[in-house]
Amino acid sequence: MSSELLAPLDLAFWHLESSDHPMHLGALAHFGPPPRGDEHGELRVPDLPGLPGLPGLLGLLARRAEAIPRLRMRVRDVLLPVGGAVWATDKDFDVRRHVREIALPGADFPAEAAGLAGELMERPVERGLPPWEMYLLTGAPDGSFAVLVKLHHALADGMRAVAIGAGIFDEIAAVTRRPGHHCARPVPPRSWLPGPGRLVGAARDRIGDLGRAVEVGASVVRASRLDPRATAALAAHSSGTRRVATAVLDLERIHRVRRLSGGTANDVLLAVVAGALRRWLDGRGEPLSGADPRALVPVSRRRPGSPAGSGNSFSAYLLTLPVTEPDPAARLTAVRRAMDRNKADGPLRGAGALTVLADQLPPLAHRFGAPLASGAARLLFDVLVTNVPLPRSALSLGGAPLRALYPMAPLARGQSLAVAMSPYGGQVHVGLVADGKAVPDLDALAAAFADELDLLDEFGGGR
Repeated sequence: MSSELLAPLDLAFWHLESSDHPMHLGALAHFGPPPRGDEHGELRVPDLPGLPGLPGLLGLLARRAEAIPRLRMRVRDVLLPVGGAVWATDKDFDVRRHVREIALPGADFPAEAAGLAGELMERPVERGLPPWEMYLLTGAPDGSFAVLVKLHHALADGMRAVAIGAGIFDEIAAVTRRPGHHCARPVPPRSWLPGPGRLVGAARDRIGDLGRAVEVGASVVRASRLDPRATAALAAHSSGTRRVATAVLDLERIHRVRRLSGGTANDVLLAVVAGALRRWLDGRGEPLSGADPRALVPVSRRRPGSPAGSGNSFSAYLLTLPVTEPDPAARLTAVRRAMDRNKADGPLRGAGALTVLADQLPPLAHRFGAPLASGAARLLFDVLVTNVPLPRSALSLGGAPLRALYPMAPLARGQSLAVAMSPYGGQVHVGLVADGKAVPDLDALAAAFADELDLLDEFGGGR
């Protein structure tokens, strides 16, 4: 049985989870109707012969998922290192435990799919099995359908989740379907009585790790707030419920604002988030005179071509969202300048360095310290805002074109909202995950995204 040690950050995510705070990522992918086949009644999909339309899609989805080596791995505790765990191939793996079909009424399929996604995102994945689930959602009158994917955060960060989940698409499956395609790293043999050379090397490594941990830890402490003053809507006590909403932004308009204002497309998106929050809070009648909320903006530390078996690898920037600024152009300018400062300082400063700190801690610290530290996120930031890139090429499943993919991020303890965005097909798809009781009006926030982009475009991006 092949196995691979959980990296420290993966182990932290594994132990951070509780029943009210599941630690899985998600994605809700919408597809157009599958083609009805050629004149002979066959789809031109290699592993779906002779099955036109929706029939057979569940089997196709299961076969594609089963062929992804990473999705056959489960977490197993080990004796060494103390407190550690490994990814081990599940010898009893049964894909039918992970891939299911749910038929929706179909009167308003997109809204029904988002509503069900919220319910399914509430439930932690089963920890004794490979920690992921997929749901085929059917029932749309036009034959379109959706797929909801849940991957535990210990299994992958946002970019790695895309790399793993992309295996279900026709275009990716066609080039990766070959024997022996497995990138997991085996666990090196460990002796209970290491030799002197190994002891000296381990001691030297730990001293170096301790120095880095002290440096990063100091940055995290400096960024922490002893008196977090986030609006109640973003810092309510957890109810354990989840609500999902989606929004769509025109990518060309975002680039038009960027060209006029400078900076990056991500700066424009972060300004849209700030403006949407302002518009939403104002509509709720909540005062805007308090401190601006702080966002944690993840930044990948993954190198191009890194193996699929590698786990989480990211840091983050800390950004004050200028929600109290009434001028949309000034909001964008503030975001752009703050992100420029973040990039100049690098990823080892601020609250985002907490993920780097996790990489320097021994497994036992994560096993016992994660539950105690789970509430610390509120001292560091108020909302997670992440941008998850997708492949630029057109994607399909069973010949059905991918229309939209809405990423979904987990909620930290003490927080009520997470914002994830993915550009694809000339649009940016926004996935909002919120505590269901704290944010019952999540659809109003979703609608505010398009309104805010209209406003930024009207103001010429802050010229």
